[in-house]
Amino acid sequence: MEVIPHWLTKQAYLAPEQVAIETEDGQMITFLKLQQMSESFAKKLAHLGITDKSHVGILSTNDPLMVVAIHALSYIGATCVLLNTRLTKNELNFQVTDAQISLILTNDDMYDHVRAMQFEVPTYSFSYVDTLKEKASVLKDELHLNDVFTIMYTSGTTGLPKGVVHTYGNHWWSAIGSALNLGLNRNDKWLAPLPLFHVSGLSICIRSVIYGIPIYLLKKFDAKIVHQAIMKKGVTIASVVTVMLQRLLDRLKGARYPSSFRCMLLGGGPCPQTTLEQAKLKHIPVFQSYGMTETASQIVTLSPKDALSKLGSAGKPLFPGQLMIKHPDDQGVGEIFVKGPMVTKGYYRRDEENNRLFQDGWLATGDLGYLDQEGFLYVIDRRDDLIISGGENIYPSEIESVLSEITEIKEVGVVGKKDETWGEVPVAFVVPKVKTLTKSYINTYGRKFLASYKIPKDIYFVDQLPRNATNKLKRHVLMDWVHKKN
Repeated sequence: MEVIPHWLTKQAYLAPEQVAIETEDGQMITFLKLQQMSESFAKKLAHLGITDKSHVGILSTNDPLMVVAIHALSYIGATCVLLNTRLTKNELNFQVTDAQISLILTNDDMYDHVRAMQFEVPTYSFSYVDTLKEKASVLKDELHLNDVFTIMYTSGTTGLPKGVVHTYGNHWWSAIGSALNLGLNRNDKWLAPLPLFHVSGLSICIRSVIYGIPIYLLKKFDAKIVHQAIMKKGVTIASVVTVMLQRLLDRLKGARYPSSFRCMLLGGGPCPQTTLEQAKLKHIPVFQSYGMTETASQIVTLSPKDALSKLGSAGKPLFPGQLMIKHPDDQGVGEIFVKGPMVTKGYYRRDEENNRLFQDGWLATGDLGYLDQEGFLYVIDRRDDLIISGGENIYPSEIESVLSEITEIKEVGVVGKKDETWGEVPVAFVVPKVKTLTKSYINTYGRKFLASYKIPKDIYFVDQLPRNATNKLKRHVLMDWVHKKN
């Protein structure tokens, strides 16, 4: 079993006075301070009965204490289950039960909201845990790369979310692959405007302790604050999704970022060519990437030397990763398969899907793409039915499952529609049982069980849905209907 020193302890030893976390309100936490806070927090969690067998949920907006809690769980050896703050009680309840969570941690800003959800497991705020006495505990001074570290949920094609299991090794190799591609600079500072409960946000925190560089942590994305961070705060790398990049381009206007700014690392789905061309005109290096929760963040990324010459491509696999296109058609488009030490070994308690999707170490992503003659990946679709809205993954089947519970609905089909702000938004085609059924009633019902970004932005009433001989919904026909209506 591969073993490395605990990455935070090691970095605190190598560079104790180096800043690890900087916040928009001026707070600075060094690696040594972060280690001390995390170890203390770990011993206080032990006081609550948390052990290396525990699954602990973290339901929090971005907060330095959230980073402390994540590292604290690694010192105990407990599994950290990161929960999306935008989900409803019903959605979260499923994940809390499915992941076998024994305790939920949250920040002060969300504590009342989370308590009101009345989960069947205890909920504690970070600040409350901090008031507890430390329990004498033996903390981890080494990390076994095969041990499980985190679980994150991603929507499934059946409508039920799946818990993606990440080992320390998955996160380690993801960080190493990124460093081998981007290179490291001792003056680097990585901006984190993405939620830490997403793999793209968490991966920034992991890279920080492995690379020994600070993260500039934002509570949430704000174009004005991000702009100032790049212009005035020494940020050299920023992780963004398309809608963020578009808002930053509008904010930049005729100005230019400092020469010290190295790149926008762009993920979260395909980006319009016009946006990439706009960025190129403003001399902003945008490195497109392809990845998913299952690959512990990016697995394919454009290298700096190719960023402008291969506009629109996601690049080549990072050094530890592999990629192949299976069953290509006449144009070379086929399903994307990936393999590498950053790829999850499977979903939590999903043996059937694990056996179906993982073949000889290769993960069948369900995404479609092709390779050009030089081996650069171009992603055509992020799964046939997946909707990516502002970086959030939405599966139509999940929305259909909820709306089908409305007794006045006979059938419902959901697809994505292009949107200038969010990239895509969901729309629904409904076959009603009664003529009195209204759009507002459907949306009011949906809000009880679905996150706001999953609520259909348009609802079309139709007499029947297009289906094939085996009664499978023809989503491509629904897409044609959307184009005709807009």
